[in-house]
Amino acid sequence: MIAFHRGRLREHPHGDAQLRSLKAALAAIDPAKRITDQLTVADNVLHIDHLVFPLEGRRIWILSIGKASVPMARAVEDLLAPKCAAGGVAVTRAGYGGPTRSLQVIEAGHPLPRTVVGADAVIEIAKLVKPEDLVLCLLSGGGSALLACPPVGVQLSDLAHTTELLLHSGVTIDEMNTVRRHVSRLQGGQLMSLLYPATVVTLILSDVIGDRLESIASGPTVSDPTTFSDACSALDRVGLLDRVPSSVRAHLLSGRASEVPETPKPGDPIFENVHTLLIGNNKTAVDALASSATSEGFEVHRHPLPLVGEARGIGFQLADRAREMAGQHTTKWALIAGGETTVTLQGDGLGGRNQELALAAALRLEGVAGVSFASLATDGTDGPTDAAGALVDGDTAALARQQGMDPRAALDRNDSHRALASTKDLLWTGPTNTNVADVVLVLGDPTA
Repeated sequence: MIAFHRGRLREHPHGDAQLRSLKAALAAIDPAKRITDQLTVADNVLHIDHLVFPLEGRRIWILSIGKASVPMARAVEDLLAPKCAAGGVAVTRAGYGGPTRSLQVIEAGHPLPRTVVGADAVIEIAKLVKPEDLVLCLLSGGGSALLACPPVGVQLSDLAHTTELLLHSGVTIDEMNTVRRHVSRLQGGQLMSLLYPATVVTLILSDVIGDRLESIASGPTVSDPTTFSDACSALDRVGLLDRVPSSVRAHLLSGRASEVPETPKPGDPIFENVHTLLIGNNKTAVDALASSATSEGFEVHRHPLPLVGEARGIGFQLADRAREMAGQHTTKWALIAGGETTVTLQGDGLGGRNQELALAAALRLEGVAGVSFASLATDGTDGPTDAAGALVDGDTAALARQQGMDPRAALDRNDSHRALASTKDLLWTGPTNTNVADVVLVLGDPTA
């Protein structure tokens, strides 16, 4: 059961309603629930959506990769019991592990790749898969780093440094994963080169806004419509093509010159026995958030577009909208949004995109009564911190100054974590073992 650490959070307007609604959003994207809602086994036949897979005399393998990999794998194992999988592996973030019936569980590095043990385990299992076998590939957010498998000539440390540069550059997740797919031996559909011609069912809990399948865990079992040229262009756009390690740059440029094979493209026959289903995404969480806020008595307004772009800019924009709504409404209201912003690192502070977004909003909401603003990373970890996000209000900026913090200066040096820690505005959940990007919930009451 996911719980917020209430004792570490000061009182806010609508704080209890806010936490209840955020918990409802997290409950809706519980990985085990998403599996059991959409998979059934009856008369030795596996039913997934409209698909039917006879299990009699068939070996089943489980490859589960991402922050939600353990609960997803455990749910599938429970459904298959007593017919357990022939074997498999769950590769998850360090600290996110747990017991399964029969699978090997490997904890790996995230957001920076630290080991190829998970990729090596997947490769070893792929070698055992026969054409008549069924492979269940369970993907969730974080899989790009957890399944790191650099090509010959590229060291893991070089891939990690490239990832670190990308994380601080402001590139989108799609751009980042375009680069990762082209510096990998498994992602961008290349795992299917090892599994073909077995039947592969990929079940996805998406952390990518827009749900581009090739971007989720960098798409190990789906075709890749992007190219080495696209990867080079993504790096060049943010001035990184000449800054990434020489081995990475050389590999990408060789690919662009057609000296290295491209990732498998749409229409490649290796995908003829692949079935891919989305079982949950950011909209799943936002819908649950809206339903809960409505049940709490708030008139719900949804932000019309996914949240993308610089976190501080989005924070300013949403706070300005909240100020307008506070002046227009005579009853309780809610503003709800979902997405994934970016942070271009300019200072030497500590924080994450949700904390930066919330601190920016707090500056715009200063002095506004009856409004509280929460921004939450659904995986329970925001940036390089253990906080999941923040809950701020019209008092946050003044409280920070009372604690000796300049909130505007903190924002300018990307130091949102320390500023919001000083005001007891940080949200703490611990690992949620799920991930569908971020949600924002703003609540207002003119009578508060």
